[in-house]
Amino acid sequence: MTDQRLSRRRILGTVAGAGTASLAGCPLFSPGADSETTAVDPEAASELATRFAPTLYFDENEPWFPTDPRQYTSEQDGETVVTGFDALDGYHADFTGSEPPAPMLFYNAVGYEDSPLVAVQFWAYSVFDQFTTNFHWHDWEVLHVFVDTETDEPQLYVASSHSRKVPNNEFLDPDPETVPRILTELGSHSSALSLNDLADRFQRISEGGGLADITNSAIETVEDIAAIPFAYGLPRDEGSRLPYLVPEYEGAPLYEHDDLPSVERSDLIPASLTVRSLDTLTSSLPGLPNRETGLVFAHSERSGTDADIEYELAPTSEIEDITDFTGPQLSFEFDVPEFGEDAVSGHISTTGAPWGQSRYENPAADISEPNHRAALADRYDAIGDAAAINTVVASVSEAVSNPDAPEDEGLTTQDSEFEGVALLESDPEAVPTFDGVAAVTDVPAGDHRLTINRAGAAPHSESVSVADDGVQAPAGVDGEIPMVARENARKVEIDPAEADSELNRLAVEDDFAGRLYDAPLDGPDAAYVHDGGAYTAEVRDTDDAVGAFRVNPDPDADDAVGLGVANTGKASLATFVADIAAETQAQVADLEDGDTDDGDDSGGQQNAITGLAQALRAVVDAAEKAAQRAEEGDRGNTDRQLETVAARLERVSTKISEASGAMPDPLSAAARKRLDQATRRNQQARDQEKL
Repeated sequence: MTDQRLSRRRILGTVAGAGTASLAGCPLFSPGADSETTAVDPEAASELATRFAPTLYFDENEPWFPTDPRQYTSEQDGETVVTGFDALDGYHADFTGSEPPAPMLFYNAVGYEDSPLVAVQFWAYSVFDQFTTNFHWHDWEVLHVFVDTETDEPQLYVASSHSRKVPNNEFLDPDPETVPRILTELGSHSSALSLNDLADRFQRISEGGGLADITNSAIETVEDIAAIPFAYGLPRDEGSRLPYLVPEYEGAPLYEHDDLPSVERSDLIPASLTVRSLDTLTSSLPGLPNRETGLVFAHSERSGTDADIEYELAPTSEIEDITDFTGPQLSFEFDVPEFGEDAVSGHISTTGAPWGQSRYENPAADISEPNHRAALADRYDAIGDAAAINTVVASVSEAVSNPDAPEDEGLTTQDSEFEGVALLESDPEAVPTFDGVAAVTDVPAGDHRLTINRAGAAPHSESVSVADDGVQAPAGVDGEIPMVARENARKVEIDPAEADSELNRLAVEDDFAGRLYDAPLDGPDAAYVHDGGAYTAEVRDTDDAVGAFRVNPDPDADDAVGLGVANTGKASLATFVADIAAETQAQVADLEDGDTDDGDDSGGQQNAITGLAQALRAVVDAAEKAAQRAEEGDRGNTDRQLETVAARLERVSTKISEASGAMPDPLSAAARKRLDQATRRNQQARDQEKL
């Protein structure tokens, strides 16, 4: 018989090539149906489960380990259920020593009809979930191991992440001799694979010739993050910071509830890792501790391990009589920076019993990497071809003051120290960022509003359009969303109702950092900016006419900055040119009576400063006249004045060069950047028809 496995090098080369094409916008496959599955013979299922039973590594602060839910069942209306209050309180009542109660994993094995492909699943039940994006009663996580029973070799590992909105952690063609290792995320129990030489560390990409822990293809559409494999991973093991939230119920912390007498504050995620809410922080968080390994769990029949705890294995058939895992909805709020500061809640609620989920009968439904599904479909007729998956993706950074800019008048962006939360308002599932990447998968085609929250930062919100073609939809500007620390955040508001045309887009760019916000506009809206920046706000209307407005927030003020009547056309753009030239002229004029940087040629340098100030005043005069003529409806004189503005801007360029030695370097740099901005806006005014 021909070996159905290709060489690992050939498979990974094929996957890498397919990944580039599909993620770049060329979906390779149409959706295909998987074959039906049937239960594997109990003895064979037990052998597979014993062979692939994973070793689990938990965070040193983990409160909720995999256990047996049967000890917390009750009868309701003739059905066996597990309530959230019973499970959480019972677990902590039982957890009185150093060993967690009833360590247990459950397995389920199914085979695909007319195929050698079998999937054995390992289900881990925890009584509670506490994380950055969610809290809920009960938590079921799963590892799928796809095995070829003819070659007796594993084909694919799929370790469950937070939800179907976050890519799972997957590995194609694992070493048959390597026992699966799972690094369980603190509180959320999201499962990261560890197949490298460091048993308790996650390695997203290959380093020094070692093995990476996932074979997910890379994000291709956002240049800054093109090398990052598209999977959730394990952020706190990659140097990222994740602040946790305290769950509340009926307006009070959960541990204060009367029905949880055995639960204390110390039974939850430690206070050193938690904040009370994302939206009430007024400053950036101090450092949060990285992940450190605590207890290690291994199957009781596996020899030669250094496990702290031995767990038992049992088939899920023994607990399928439990019909539901219940509990009231817990809550927290996300700020949504819409006009009026509305708020919404986003939760990932418990998914209920595993045996009620589609992935229980068809584990291939949980393959989140299209190229992995494509590889299995190529090998086995039982697996349908991969479908295009719509994804919203962005790199989340942080806007900070730029030391090369004048004080409070220029920004740069840098990597964010803390992970954040991504939420599509059209979907109730909030997802965490990983390695600074916000990625929401399986998004329906259409218009959505994406909100990014990060502890200590003002929220970011924008509209995103998603096509139904599997092409990744980048959010932000060129795929980057800069967040602003809450203590530096100022809101720029716009209400297009009074504009003289139908506005459909808003953009904001800083003199030094460039464009920071650019999104569709369909009503009153707002964007947060850093009070240490100097900005140009741009609007466009349905006729593609442009308007521009100077925004230079006062760091000592707290009020929002309104754009007022945001019209488009020549008058708007000419007014902007006059404003930015007047702003620069005032700063240059402050140097006219001051000392120059060159004591040997103070007269010449002062003359250069005076010449620059005069050239800028001439631009202001011509731009104001152009705006006035446009408002009067005089097209001919408007265009002639705009030509005059262009000539005077060229003179400003010459004068900046002559005066650069007399100006502080930050002001010289700012003057050049503002000149570029004024020149671009003046050209837009000359090119467009609307007055």
